[in-house]
Amino acid sequence: NDIEYIKSYYFNKLEIIRFSSSLGKYVGYTELGVKNAERFNKDLSNLAAMKAQKETYCKLNVDID
Repeated sequence: NDIEYIKSYYFNKLEIIRFSSSLGKYVGYTELGVKNAERFNKDLSNLAAMKAQKETYCKLNVDID
């Protein structure tokens, strides 16, 4: 339960947008990022795929580390 999957998008070393599995949605950190987060959060199939990454990527690799 302590595992969190985070996918961040950067431009010029500035974080624009992030998906966090603990929140279950995208969060924007700039004006462009906020607009894209709203758009990404409306796409339920994309959200489901990102939430599944915690199970498919993180939990399979946690025992390796």
